[in-house]
Amino acid sequence: MKIAILGCGAMGSVYAGLLAGAGHEVWAVDSWREHVDAIRANGLRVEGASGDHTVRVNATTSAADAGQCDLVIIATKARDVEAAARSAQAIVGPKTLILSIQNGLGGPDKAAAILGRDRLAVGVVGGFGASMRGPGHAHHNGMELVRLGELAGPITPRLEAVAEVWRSGGFRVKCFDDIDQLVWEKLICNVCFSGTCAVTERTISEVMNDADTWQVASGCAVEAYQVARKRGIKLGFDDPVAYVRDFGSKIPNARPSMLLDHLAKRCSEVDAINGAIPPAAKAVDLAAPYNEVIAGLVRAKERRLGCS
Repeated sequence: MKIAILGCGAMGSVYAGLLAGAGHEVWAVDSWREHVDAIRANGLRVEGASGDHTVRVNATTSAADAGQCDLVIIATKARDVEAAARSAQAIVGPKTLILSIQNGLGGPDKAAAILGRDRLAVGVVGGFGASMRGPGHAHHNGMELVRLGELAGPITPRLEAVAEVWRSGGFRVKCFDDIDQLVWEKLICNVCFSGTCAVTERTISEVMNDADTWQVASGCAVEAYQVARKRGIKLGFDDPVAYVRDFGSKIPNARPSMLLDHLAKRCSEVDAINGAIPPAAKAVDLAAPYNEVIAGLVRAKERRLGCS
């Protein structure tokens, strides 16, 4: 299959490296020129839970270079989805499936507004703990599960075909009929660890092992769980604290992308993660004070850091 990955940061690079290693024609599209140049010169190195691989991947800063693709994966931050979707118009054909994979709320809907809901599927990926070691070199601590669902309906043959593509790269994949379940189960984990790790500059295990920090982190998760339940969203668990602790225990040394953004003095996705819970709570007559405070502290820290 011919695959373009728009946004080859840490997670996008893991996708690109493992899918290319399985024999697919992969195009890594990213605005980080040094990263693109390193991939062109030396290949893309992915190390960690999947082993240590260096593979040849087509790399470019312009999506149009890829030409028409069978699968387009939008793996950007939530704030960059609209720009990525517009660039994808140059490489989308009549049978192209677009797979939107972001943390938080709203990313797939932004892509669908530009590319059409009927060609959009959603991916929810957790338990990887990925980071960049340098240009052309990605690392990941875990390799849990890739969840896939159609944006506009139940599981389809095309979605199952895409799942097989991911499996060929060594990913564990499961398809779902209910996309809201996918999004909120991942979001509950995100709000638990993303903001608290970013504010405290601690790893996931350090947050879990400190009683005061864990009270805040787990409080964020409980609030998101309560909102999901009030919205009538089906979830596969009844104890949100046990659920996020189990998730975190699989990648104890990971630093969430929100913390990695701060360390690089980049603005984070806080508005799509912790910052998305208070308005969602208000819409169903609930409050989310833990998430409101954490989101405010993250924004304040970003202003101090001069993030861009």
